[in-house]
Amino acid sequence: MNSQQLRSEIDGLALTEKLKLVEDIWDTIAASNTELPLPDWQRQELERRYQSYQAGEQRLHNWHSVHEALRKGGQ
Repeated sequence: MNSQQLRSEIDGLALTEKLKLVEDIWDTIAASNTELPLPDWQRQELERRYQSYQAGEQRLHNWHSVHEALRKGGQ
């Protein structure tokens, strides 16, 4: 079955069936225990940020203060 045929089959499902299908797909991804591929540029950026963090050059915020700021419109 190609992706267009699969899409056609999915389009014919009821919303609850589509949601169940999405849940099942996520479960199979989580169960695979494989890492998602990470492009070199992204790996390099993560390494740069981690080194900056280790050097104490990053200003950190706790989750609660970030969440509250977002709720107030990002102020």
